[in-house]
Amino acid sequence: MNQILVFPILFPLLSAITMLFFRRSVATQRIISILSSFLLLAAAGWLLAAVISGGMLTVQVGGWRAPFGITLAADLFSAVMVAASALIGLTTVLFSLATIDQERERFFYYPLLQLLMMGINGAFLTGDVFNLYVWFEVMLISSFVLLVLGGTPVQLEGAIKYVTINLLSSSVFLAAAGILYGMAGTLNMADLARITPHLPQQNLLAVVSVLFMITFGVKAAVFPLFFWLPASYHTPPVAVSAIFAGLLTKVGVYALIRFFTTIFSHEAVFIDEVLLAASALTMLSGVLGAAAQYDFRRLLSFHIISQIGYMIFGLALHSPLAIAGALFYIVHNIIAKTNLFYLSGIVERITGTFDLKKAGGVYAAHPVIGMLFLIPALALAGIPPLSGFWAKFVIIKAGFQAGEYAVTSIALLVGLLTLFSMMKIWNEAFWKDLPQPQVEGNRYETMGFGRRLLLFSPVVVLGLVTVLLGVFFEPVFRLAETAAAQLLDTQAYITPVLGRVK
Repeated sequence: MNQILVFPILFPLLSAITMLFFRRSVATQRIISILSSFLLLAAAGWLLAAVISGGMLTVQVGGWRAPFGITLAADLFSAVMVAASALIGLTTVLFSLATIDQERERFFYYPLLQLLMMGINGAFLTGDVFNLYVWFEVMLISSFVLLVLGGTPVQLEGAIKYVTINLLSSSVFLAAAGILYGMAGTLNMADLARITPHLPQQNLLAVVSVLFMITFGVKAAVFPLFFWLPASYHTPPVAVSAIFAGLLTKVGVYALIRFFTTIFSHEAVFIDEVLLAASALTMLSGVLGAAAQYDFRRLLSFHIISQIGYMIFGLALHSPLAIAGALFYIVHNIIAKTNLFYLSGIVERITGTFDLKKAGGVYAAHPVIGMLFLIPALALAGIPPLSGFWAKFVIIKAGFQAGEYAVTSIALLVGLLTLFSMMKIWNEAFWKDLPQPQVEGNRYETMGFGRRLLLFSPVVVLGLVTVLLGVFFEPVFRLAETAAAQLLDTQAYITPVLGRVK
């Protein structure tokens, strides 16, 4: 049973390698990519069901016992993240089939997408700090190539900013991992959770924890380390922007939550104060940046930052309710944010532009698309009964319970400003008339039925998931509470990996 842990990494890797043998046949690459994505989703679902029914799963790769070998581990948090990433991987492949041009497809677009999925799933499943670094590098390399594929000047400019800041953060990561290994003699997360509270150099350990916070803060786009994100995420094709927006920053948030509930949990008071201030500034700076934008994707990119602030706020509060709220918020945001990027691509196909001032008239011509946009937009703004309402409600409730009235008030204000931004998109792209003279470049009308089906199926599926997360909030939130309880109980992570060592 534990071997299913390997499948979410193995399937994307094998499909990427297989596609290299069919480099001249784009059609074969498409078929392999679809099959691999369905297999990945099935494996992720199987893994989630196994963790829910049987508890945490672990695999010691190569048969070397922890902490000497490479550990793969899946608790409920990891399993949920893998399931969410598999769903986004599948929908992105479908959306790509309808939107990615053949030139990019010929230059290994689908193998790179699979390698990106392998890196993301590896990061969620690893139980070792150095291997987390390796998975981050796999993600960085594949995402960088996806970012520059096409070679337009704006893409290259965005990619340089993206890769420069991420390489710097990787250097900090490597330095922090080296110091930590020198102090503890291990990089196995469970072993570190056991050892770090008893290390004599607690001041140095606090410095190391700050280095990790900076590293993952860059990956997650936390204030003031977020500037690379709105400079790069609007430059590649929409399918690439969407998977970046949905998953990449969440890997950084995942690492922050994993490290500061498992390895550095005893540093909570010091770190939580820093995270609390960072969360407030992240929420504010992101939503104010979004309010000033008129480019569809840049606006959504700034919103990623403000939404990350809510997740960090949940981590900073460090209570069971707040952590559960943060976990629910992550899943909700992965689904809603990816969907909004898909919809930005559909609007661009209809109006020929991402500039909201030049767009318009989409609702009058295509009311169904307008309704499909409202689902993730209102969910992101926190309108009941959609998933975003419950996610914000739990975080804000936890904030009031913790007595953090100032930051909680900021979270409420940011919710209102998010609604304002979503209404701006609605008014500009959907509600107002198309400006005259009409923008040229409508590529939607020329699409056949099959491509339209591929274009809309991801939007419909993710919209449905957003509605279901809101309607069936109670059972889903019970799952989040269980995951939060596991995260806050370090022994529950140590024992399955190391056995009964204390």
